[in-house]
Amino acid sequence: MLKKILVIMIALVAYLLLWPVPVEPVSWSAPVDKGFVGDFEKNTKLDAIEIINLPDTHGPEGLAFLDDEVYAATREGWIVRYDQQTGEQVKWVNTGGSPLGIVFDADNNLLIADAYKGLLKVSPAGDISVLTRSVNGTDIDYADDLDVTADGKIYFSDASTKFGAQSNGGTYAASLLDTMEHGGHGRLLVYDPADESTKLVMDGLNFANGVAVDADSQFVLVNETGSYRIHKYWLQGDKAGQSEVLIDNLPGFPDNVVRGRDGRFWVGLVSPRSKPLDDLSMSPLVRKIFQRFPPFMRPQAVPYSHVFAMTGDGEVLTSLQDPEGEHHTNTGALETEDWLYISSLHADNLARISWLNVGLEGIK
Repeated sequence: MLKKILVIMIALVAYLLLWPVPVEPVSWSAPVDKGFVGDFEKNTKLDAIEIINLPDTHGPEGLAFLDDEVYAATREGWIVRYDQQTGEQVKWVNTGGSPLGIVFDADNNLLIADAYKGLLKVSPAGDISVLTRSVNGTDIDYADDLDVTADGKIYFSDASTKFGAQSNGGTYAASLLDTMEHGGHGRLLVYDPADESTKLVMDGLNFANGVAVDADSQFVLVNETGSYRIHKYWLQGDKAGQSEVLIDNLPGFPDNVVRGRDGRFWVGLVSPRSKPLDDLSMSPLVRKIFQRFPPFMRPQAVPYSHVFAMTGDGEVLTSLQDPEGEHHTNTGALETEDWLYISSLHADNLARISWLNVGLEGIK
């Protein structure tokens, strides 16, 4: 019996140390997690949300607004139109992939960052075309979020050049791999419809995620999910072509960033930070061992509702939370005249909250 136990133990140790896994974790120094303090002090402002059921679809990751209708990109590939006056929902088009970030251009074409298909355009008539699928001879395998400038250039993120969404079990599974490795595989790209070119803007990002251009097209923001921070890349002025960290050491993993009104931006924190990931940031071998554990034992997103608004200078204007996570894994928020719509990575519904219910009139 003792011999059998010894053999099992040796086999287990060998598995934990030697079994091949897709990640090669990189050592880095995670900033100390201050938790929900200061601008991000815990509150229950999102208790006042209204839930909008999404029959047969889930995970409304990205949102856009046109002609009094909210458009939501869902996990099933559908772009769902929601009439905020009548409540009617229509499954408009299906990309056949995994649409994430969406935004309308000046001609009312819906632009889509599709994690499986690349950068797409949907005409008002519903015709889908691929704008770009590669850059500098490399495939774009995880288009994530996007925004468009006044002159029509489309800035979008390629979350990971190593862990493509479709080839690694889907968007969420691929994001967990990239975050565990922390290898700087993300990049910010730009597509110019004028000459149909795709160019690299920034690289070396740890899971490049949300993208938003300011109203005057002076700069573009890009979320770096794996490093808990947001970058600001200047498009015009004396700093054109330069980037800086706009806000750092966030209390959660930033997902989308969405341009709001009056110069503000909305950011979704899809989950609070993971203590094991932070504690083991400088221990790549142990993180690799973690990857050999069963999935339920590895770091995962946990239910917690959280979106916040900030200025283009990184000043936090308001933080809306629900620690119970009724509408969980929030990816971002979209403003309309009377509502703030909140998107989600995993929820089977959409949420919205009235400005009046959370006392936002002062910043509207």
